[in-house]
Amino acid sequence: MNELGTCSPEPLQTKDSFRFRCHPGVPCFLVCCRNVRMLLYPYDVLRLKQCLRMHSADFLARHVELCEGSHQYFPGLKLRLSEQEGNPCPFLTEEGCGVYQDRPSACRTYPLERGVRKETQQAGLTSLYFLTRHPWCKGHEEPHQYTLRQWDREQELYDWNLYNDYWAELDAFFSRNPWAGEGKAGPLQQLAFMVCYNIDAFRAYTEEHRLVEQYRLQKNERRALQNSDAALLVFGFKWLEGVLGGRKQLLAR
Repeated sequence: MNELGTCSPEPLQTKDSFRFRCHPGVPCFLVCCRNVRMLLYPYDVLRLKQCLRMHSADFLARHVELCEGSHQYFPGLKLRLSEQEGNPCPFLTEEGCGVYQDRPSACRTYPLERGVRKETQQAGLTSLYFLTRHPWCKGHEEPHQYTLRQWDREQELYDWNLYNDYWAELDAFFSRNPWAGEGKAGPLQQLAFMVCYNIDAFRAYTEEHRLVEQYRLQKNERRALQNSDAALLVFGFKWLEGVLGGRKQLLAR
């Protein structure tokens, strides 16, 4: 956020609780929406562009900046802040967040930070939550207490966590440099960037190249790909790993 925060040294356990409440009555209300380094993941971009009824390319051009990713082989994205005084979030209004129902993962999860861990290659990802404290945040002084399960439910984190886990798996694959030899921002990296962040362009790409028809999919899966950007995003992640020489998660016809 806009000042260096501290995280709990150990992840919270399921039985642990924490004090926090954010509402218009706390003196720091909306401070965290200014001068913030907000990283955006693929599902964040997808939900925001849908909320704003923008084409993915227009959203990226207007609201996003490239930044360093979790490793050197694929860039990250961060939200482009307004140039108004205090550099507020571009979606901040006088009443509060203008995209609240579709706000990004970091906003939704705060004051927690979520990481994932994989015990074995075959195992699924395990969530790790750390409590973050910033000196300006007075929400920690509120008497309301939450467990992790209560916070997940209230903040409606299920979908964001689900699709962020898909992204974490793919990003870990990217960290092995599957495009070695093509140079920075080469054609394969640009293809991957389109799949991950420009879902509207990827939809056009799948139609042009008849990608969906090349794989064994159930009727309900094909229907979902036609109607759901989120389903297409997951299909794109799986398709990319096959194209780049990773796990073949899609069966060719």
